[in-house]
Amino acid sequence: MAIQRRIPPPLPFADQVAIFSRLAEANPAPETELLFVNPFTLVVAVALSAQATDVGVNRATRGLFAVADTPEKMLELGIEGVTEHIRTIGLYRQKARNVIALSRILVDDYAGQVPDSRAALTSLPGVGRKTANVVLSCAFGHPAQAVDTHIFRVGNRTRIAPGRDVDEVERAIEDNVPARFQTHAHHWLILHGRYVCQARKPRCGICPIRDLCPYEEKTA
Repeated sequence: MAIQRRIPPPLPFADQVAIFSRLAEANPAPETELLFVNPFTLVVAVALSAQATDVGVNRATRGLFAVADTPEKMLELGIEGVTEHIRTIGLYRQKARNVIALSRILVDDYAGQVPDSRAALTSLPGVGRKTANVVLSCAFGHPAQAVDTHIFRVGNRTRIAPGRDVDEVERAIEDNVPARFQTHAHHWLILHGRYVCQARKPRCGICPIRDLCPYEEKTA
């Protein structure tokens, strides 16, 4: 029988407040680095970002969204048209099919509008829980926590939100991060993981929460 890894306790409340106060002071209004113009283009952008970088997605969607920024226009463009715009992104053929399929569902079932419900969002092709949480947070201002590899790493390294998988880390953020910081928490954590607490060599020397972080293998 497999033995589950023991999860260390999350940081105490006072440390959580101190950490997020510093992150908020450094970046009061963090935003996703994906380019979008409305909830629909955000759904598409996040769906395309699976196994791709934000920079690569933005490069592809700049032209795509210029000609198709609604589900109706995306359907008019068709699978081949979408494919031509996103062929520089990994898995572009399947992603093009998903974009057309989710556009059809939005038109037929939601009058062309993106629903502000996690269940409704995750029923769309190519949209998982993480994608839905990004949309709920960025498009609708809901304090949803979209846990990716960066947030999973930061949550466990810092013990802000330890967990064995992304679902546990998501719950740990919701349970332990003070409510006043929940709206922007996933933005601060993903940016911290992307630019400071990097996977192979964390940049502890420039980390604003170094003194509060229990990670033992700190770099200079």
